[in-house]
Amino acid sequence: MNRPALAVVGPTASGKSALALLLAERFCGEIVSCDSMQIYRGMDVGTAKPSAAERKRIPHHMIDVRDPNEPYSAADYGEEAARVANDILARRRLPIFCGGTGLYLSAALTGRHDAAPPSDPALRAELLARGKTNAGRRELYEELLALDPASAAATHENNLRRVVRALEIYRLTGKPKSEFDSKSRERVPFFDCLVLGLDFPDRKDLYARIDRRVDEMMKAGLYREAKTLWERGYLAPGATAGQAIGYRQFLPCFAGETTPEAVAEEIKIATRRYAKRQLTWFRAQPGTVWLDGGDPELYARAEETVSAWLKKRNYDF
Repeated sequence: MNRPALAVVGPTASGKSALALLLAERFCGEIVSCDSMQIYRGMDVGTAKPSAAERKRIPHHMIDVRDPNEPYSAADYGEEAARVANDILARRRLPIFCGGTGLYLSAALTGRHDAAPPSDPALRAELLARGKTNAGRRELYEELLALDPASAAATHENNLRRVVRALEIYRLTGKPKSEFDSKSRERVPFFDCLVLGLDFPDRKDLYARIDRRVDEMMKAGLYREAKTLWERGYLAPGATAGQAIGYRQFLPCFAGETTPEAVAEEIKIATRRYAKRQLTWFRAQPGTVWLDGGDPELYARAEETVSAWLKKRNYDF
């Protein structure tokens, strides 16, 4: 391998962005976001995008590259992010992937974008139209369950976007999405990547960080941001933004059925559950170097780990 890369992964609110910034400054790096929602314009507060000051400190990529109503998949991300990382390397800088969407990181590192076919707009529109009602969404999920049980088991029946994508792949190829996923996991990585994972030995510490972040988002205008997306139709059933934690929870509030304060508590609960799923995903990936996110010496330990890895691989950054 002669295409080095670094990745900082872990659950939401674990401190990934702050660590990636420090490592980028130390090792002549540029940050490549691997967050499935930071790619969308107008979803700033709820996705904890880096600030203007942070982007000025270090170049950031794969942020604000699509509108929320545009379809986008792990396949799309994998192709674009790999191209961005290669461009960073061509300028003799180190690409540093940072985020909590494990599927996106895998897509960029292993070339998963070569596996499944691109979206078919007409077919996708047809399937989304069928999923506009609760009965329709249930019907689509049952169809997926019959055609591709493995993908159905890994997808919540209300996640219309993922259900439709799996059905779309089967319709276009005659093969289940799970088969493409399995093949992609067997591929040799495009990049020689050191993956640093952040976790907290005491889960209560992580949950406290999540709660604080949600409180900060509410103060920073999350309600207004979500309402703007809703007014523009971006939170409609099947829409990408409508699946995002921190946005979909507001729908009952806009209907006058609950309060922003109650929504904030629901977002905290949903985010904790999501953090557990993120950890499950990353724990299953071999080779990740895990660090204690609450360690006062976190940066020093991370810097030492990266320095040793670069030296061992004979990379000069």
